[in-house]
Amino acid sequence: MAELEGIYTIWLRENKRFLRYRSRILTSVVTPLLWLLIFGTGLGSAIRFGNTPGGYQAFIFPGIICQTILFTSVFSGLSVIQDRQFGFLKEIMVAPISRPSIVLGKAIGISTTALVQGVVLLLLSFVVNVKMDIAILLASIVVIIIISLGLSGMGLLIASFTDSMEGFNLIMSFIVMPIFLLSGALFPVTGLPTWLQAAVYLDPLTYGVDALRAIILHSSVLPLYLDLAVIASFAVAMVLISALIFSKKEQSLM
Repeated sequence: MAELEGIYTIWLRENKRFLRYRSRILTSVVTPLLWLLIFGTGLGSAIRFGNTPGGYQAFIFPGIICQTILFTSVFSGLSVIQDRQFGFLKEIMVAPISRPSIVLGKAIGISTTALVQGVVLLLLSFVVNVKMDIAILLASIVVIIIISLGLSGMGLLIASFTDSMEGFNLIMSFIVMPIFLLSGALFPVTGLPTWLQAAVYLDPLTYGVDALRAIILHSSVLPLYLDLAVIASFAVAMVLISALIFSKKEQSLM
């Protein structure tokens, strides 16, 4: 019970932190919509894209949802650095709760904020003429939860090795954009050169984008069960590894 209460407290703190900054909430919705409306319309008018009903905007819709989850989940790892700098992390570390529970609470809290943003975008699917029903919504929510858990674990893992916000942002700049660009969010992954396809299929976000396309657009490159297996394995691995590294790093700083 103490562990569950600790996880809940950390989860609640992460969500209160998110809700406190209204500008962040607004930006998390407006930015993806700008990508869909401006980038989707501009590039969609320049190329013929008849593979997906609704055109290019509908094709990138699942990818933009994954982009939002990626940026929110990974960059929320900054909360660890902020807590470390302000001394709050030391207070958590001496609390009667295990290190893995601390990481799990943070990962779940970050995933919840990413889920909220993902659901808002799903409800705005009519903007790009994508049909949405309760079955698609619920299935998409499951995929979003799995993806965000894995990506938040990755963000926490990187934050464990970083002592400054500047260093974290620098590392993220070299990781987040390649993950997004190689995920197939903006272009089909079929027909690519062999070397680029290899990089695409090493990217865990590729399978998240493909899973959402299978659910939302009923069109995917890989079977849905394979996409789910990969992102679930990635999520479990990232949370476990980040919990292990976080415990060792913070223990050495105590």
